[in-house]
Amino acid sequence: MDDNEERDKKRVMVVDDDPHLLYTVERVLGDEVELITVESGMECLERLSDDFEGIIFMDVMMPDMDGWETVEKIAERYDIENVVIAMLTAKDSPEEGREVLQKYVVDYVRKPFTEEELKDKIEEYQRYMDD
Repeated sequence: MDDNEERDKKRVMVVDDDPHLLYTVERVLGDEVELITVESGMECLERLSDDFEGIIFMDVMMPDMDGWETVEKIAERYDIENVVIAMLTAKDSPEEGREVLQKYVVDYVRKPFTEEELKDKIEEYQRYMDD
């Protein structure tokens, strides 16, 4: 793969404390995107860089620092103009009391999701970023 192809790949970070979900995402998306998988909000913050542009799938419920706290820290520390954040949740509806942070979140992806749903979401969010 040459440098242009690498640059054209979509950047996707998946933040989830479930190693089975991360393994599945790696298997499904493998060569299709530039994929970063991390198991915690802290690791997410450590791996993000000032120039990250792409999609972040953020698990809502994680130990130590939940997804909402992580989104808040991302918004405080980074320019997220070219970042799309979607929350991964097993709940039927978004959490109440997080209205202030919801402006940073474009979608809620209900777990479990299929491979096709995940790929469709990435395409949808990429179009959102390109607009």
